[in-house]
Amino acid sequence: MQRQGSIGGSAAIRIRVTGGALLVAHLALVAWCTLRPLDVPWVMPANVHPLAGIRADLALGWPEAARRIGEGLALLAPLGVLLPMAGGRLSVSPLASLLRTVAAGALLSLGIELLQTGVPGRVVDIDSLLLNTAGVALAHLLVVPAGRVWVRRRSARTGAALPREESSQGRTPTIPRVGVAP
Repeated sequence: MQRQGSIGGSAAIRIRVTGGALLVAHLALVAWCTLRPLDVPWVMPANVHPLAGIRADLALGWPEAARRIGEGLALLAPLGVLLPMAGGRLSVSPLASLLRTVAAGALLSLGIELLQTGVPGRVVDIDSLLLNTAGVALAHLLVVPAGRVWVRRRSARTGAALPREESSQGRTPTIPRVGVAP
């Protein structure tokens, strides 16, 4: 049984498999970057005041602030595209898709921050949670709606049939008719 609004055919399988593989690769890279111990002589205290670290970065000046804020935005930004791609839904509410993706990105960022408490040289930073979540939302808003429109147009042009929408209870099963026994 197909999920509601999912893409049909072998193209859907390729998109989902590619999205899933890229998602796993990206998460492995994020884990390597954020969860390996740092050999530092001292560690800054944890930042639990929202926007305090961003204000401190802005006080450093334009190039350094742009680099630090950009790193925070870019770390999990690919999830904004890879999560919907791995899900493979084509006909879905844009708001529901955005909320689902941003919630997943926020939870993943929170998990990373919590895991960093046990890693030497790493500390919790609420601003990285905010920036990571904003990066996921920004990437989703910039890429996913246009990508879905492109896939819909491409399948309409090639004549590939998109699956029809199903009711909230799913498709009605069909039972083959059997003749009367002799």
